[in-house]
Amino acid sequence: MIPEVMSREEVRDVDRRAIEEFGLPGGVLMENAGRGCVDWLAELGASGQVVICAGKGNNGGDGFVIARHLENRGIDVRVLLFVNPEALQGDAKINYVTIERAATPIRVLADIQSEEKFESVVNEELASADWIIDALLGTGTKGSLREPFPAIINAINRASAHTLAIDLPSGLDCDTGLPINSGNPVAVTANFTATFVARKMGFENYSSRAFTGDVRVIDIGVPHSMFQAE
Repeated sequence: MIPEVMSREEVRDVDRRAIEEFGLPGGVLMENAGRGCVDWLAELGASGQVVICAGKGNNGGDGFVIARHLENRGIDVRVLLFVNPEALQGDAKINYVTIERAATPIRVLADIQSEEKFESVVNEELASADWIIDALLGTGTKGSLREPFPAIINAINRASAHTLAIDLPSGLDCDTGLPINSGNPVAVTANFTATFVARKMGFENYSSRAFTGDVRVIDIGVPHSMFQAE
């Protein structure tokens, strides 16, 4: 039986064991995660313009998978990438290359030097969104958030669109359920959070609900026998 709640380290160990001990490729986990998010978006009636805000890790990779499946369902998608594509690695890079070759609209916003211009461009890109997918930061994020992430998160929160966070809202600590930054606390205030394998420990903190909104656990295909053997 899969535990109902997991800590950051327990979630990381699940991914590691699924890949190393059970031979399940990381790309399959990412594909299942992204497809599961799109299935839920369909249930929620997502339509109009969907803007995916992507970072460089596996969270961003999930966002690229989501973009592909939304396009396959006829949904208008645009990806905002907040790192240089050269910084992408592994399964995230594979899925980025796929949507790039598929001519998915992508705007890279990694090299804008002026903070004022950066904020203006992000606000403009999000203004037309009906849905925003927060695929910026994942469960492994610890320590203080550095720019441009606080600025991006604030822009997402100012937008009028519905927001779906992937795994957990960017800026929220996986284990405490509170914003990572203590001096300048900032985290995405999502309407919905699609989390993987199990609820995160921080979600048990009542205060986290202001950031997560409704939470659904998405099955990404991890073998249940992994937990029965323990």
